[in-house]
Parts: sequence; C-alpha cells; structure tokens
Amino acid sequence: MQGLRRRFVQGRGRRAQVVQAVDGVDFRAADACITGLLGSNGAGKTTTLRMVAALIAPDGGRIAVDGIDVAQAPRAALARLGVLSDARGLYPRLTARENIVYYARLHGLSDAAAQVRVQELARALELQPLLERRTEGFSQGERMKTALARALVHDPPNIILDEPTNGLDVLATRALRRALQRLRDEQGKCIIVSTHVMQEVQRLCDHVVVMAAGRTVAQGSVAALCTRAGTSDFEQAFVTLAFAPADARPPG
Repeated sequence: MQGLRRRFVQGRGRRAQVVQAVDGVDFRAADACITGLLGSNGAGKTTTLRMVAALIAPDGGRIAVDGIDVAQAPRAALARLGVLSDARGLYPRLTARENIVYYARLHGLSDAAAQVRVQELARALELQPLLERRTEGFSQGERMKTALARALVHDPPNIILDEPTNGLDVLATRALRRALQRLRDEQGKCIIVSTHVMQEVQRLCDHVVVMAAGRTVAQGSVAALCTRAGTSDFEQAFVTLAFAPADARPPG
C-alpha cells in the first residue's frame, strides 16, 4: 500500500471534529512472511486493515492485493484475502462445522468441497473436538480457532488478523501462533497481524511495521528496529521509534 489516508468526522454541528485516523501509511507484506502491524491503541491499525479489506474506502493512496487494485476490483481482491476481524461474528445456534461450511458456500465452494475443506482445517487448527458443537458457549480460544477456519475456508493466499490474541489465554495464544507459523512455512501464506503486544511481535513476526498517529514511522525485523533505536530491548525500541518527535527519531 502507498500513501494511505482516511479521516472521519466525529460529532455534529459545532461539536463536529475531523479526525485523521490514517495519514500516510506505506508498507508491503511479502509471501511466506508474517508481517506485524504494531502500534498503540488509536494508531490507525484497524482502520488501515479495514481499508485493505474494502470495508471502508480510503481518502487517498492505493492498496493492491497480489497486484489487484482494491478500489477498482474489490471482489477480486477479497477473493484472495482471508480476514479475521476483532469481532469474531459467529452464529451461536450453528455448530463450528456449520459456521465454516456456510462461509465456504458464500465463497462459491460446493457442499462436498466445503466438507473436505472443513476436515483439512480441523486437522491444521486442532478443531476436531469442536466441529459438532454449537458455538454458543465457546471459550475465546475456541471462537478464535473457528473464526480463523472460517476466514481460511476458501484457501486465500493472504491473511489479515486484527488483534487476534485479544482475550486469549496462554495456551490459546500458543495454539494460534503455531497455526500461523504452519500457514507461513508449509503453505507460503502472506500474513498480516495487527497487535499492540510486544511479546507477540517478537515471537511471531518476521517483519514489523510500526505505526503512530496514523503514520508508518519505522519498519524492519525486530533485530533491525532494535539496532536502529540503539537498544536490545524491543519495547524500548518501539517507544523510541513510535513516540519520539520526527526530528529526533533515529534514522533508518
């Protein structure tokens, strides 16, 4: 994406205020790579990912998914994306299998192909014990795995996850990490993970894009960002790169 911008108007009449949520985001996410979109709450991460997923239109800039311009051909771009938003959105009266199959049919898979895909995802994501249970009453980890399977049911080459570890315990977080690493290593997926959790970035991401105040302020590997900030502590590196004034930010 290049020069991505988006603003919103909050309030009405005299109380109306223009908020520049995204104000110049530039980065490229590679195949067979987990790219972390790192920033504090309000940095513009979710707005950026919603524009990539064609849920809202940018005011400026360009987004391309595998060379497909999202603004010009949103359906073609979305066919190559699997999106897991912060709202899991499962149908509580349906079983995990039924939730996944429903989305498979929306993507044009036949019922037979959908059932095959469910079994593949159940093995990959350790979902077998959940398939025939209604999702009502699922734990956060169980909901996350089901929603991830639903996002992957059409086998997209690109995956977007917005704050995927929110509300997850340690075991569920580790299970998600293993699943994403397998998708990267065994299938060469391009994965973008939005988060504000430093430890997750360190353990999971090959490339990190640091956002602050709606802008891309730094990017590179964890080691490269630490070197740029002159510290071995990644949390301190993030603080230095994200919150230092532009004229005081370490060059890179």
